[in-house]
Amino acid sequence: MMNEQKKENLLTIEDLVVEYDTDEAVVQAVNHVSLQLGRGETLGLVGETGAGKTTIARAILRILPDPPARVCSGRILFGGEDLLALSEGKMRRIRGNKIAMIFQDPMTALNPVETVGDQIAEAIGLHEKLSRADVEKRAVDMLEMVGIPGERYEEYPHQFSGGMKQRVVIAMALACHPELLLADEPTTALDVTIQAQVLDMMDNLKKRLDTSMILITHDLGIVAGMCDKVAVVYAGEIVEQGTTEEIFDHPEHPYTVGLFQSLPRLDSREKRLRPINGLMPDPANLPQGCKFYDRCPFAVPECSQRTPVMREHRAGHFVRCIRTGGEK
Repeated sequence: MMNEQKKENLLTIEDLVVEYDTDEAVVQAVNHVSLQLGRGETLGLVGETGAGKTTIARAILRILPDPPARVCSGRILFGGEDLLALSEGKMRRIRGNKIAMIFQDPMTALNPVETVGDQIAEAIGLHEKLSRADVEKRAVDMLEMVGIPGERYEEYPHQFSGGMKQRVVIAMALACHPELLLADEPTTALDVTIQAQVLDMMDNLKKRLDTSMILITHDLGIVAGMCDKVAVVYAGEIVEQGTTEEIFDHPEHPYTVGLFQSLPRLDSREKRLRPINGLMPDPANLPQGCKFYDRCPFAVPECSQRTPVMREHRAGHFVRCIRTGGEK
């Protein structure tokens, strides 16, 4: 999709729609999302809580709760194969092996009654035809790769700090050298110093293993430091996407502009930040037209009546907004 992108696409999402059926209403969590990710690239999914970022990642791995979630339409092509069309048996061979996920809270991803070494070894043993001794050696190697001494193999999660637990989760995710890593706000629960260490380690490991990554985050600073491309998500839609440099230098969608204006800057003389007024619309009752209409300072009456489509505003820079020039 990007003109300057020459890498082979590892992941292609086409017109993905995901809904949650509840007793009260149908929640429209993901609405016609399309993405492409090249081999070795990192894509940042940015947006506020409830925008649908985690649902997109869980749909890729096919671990959405069923019920109430259901994929209504779309395709998720991984290496040319549609993941949504595969049997559950084939998906189990892909999860943890070719596609792995780092969850937001390490405590929910670790079993408190098993040693950290055994949990990493379990992931390796499920996918690799190795002897028990070789599996344990690989698990020790993975611990040491993320900066944890191998002799801590027999320790339990409660014996580790928050940052160390997150390192264990990363070691589990990378144990089988996956082609795609889904990182769902992997440093949210960590303090700033440990956050920087974990992100630096993830970036180095990704480069060493040539792994592609989708990084879900609220933090635009993390995106600037780690991502090649950015997709801004609002109310289940991608409203803007492009290279990180393009999005940061030339943000076009009013929501993206609002995200940048709500951040403190060292090179600005502004005395007060400019927050985005209002709240994201209820996904069970989405408005007609532009979903950002009620919060947009540039809105015109037409915005509430016509749903904008994604169009290429500049080379490789796509925007879903009427004010960028109108749709053809």
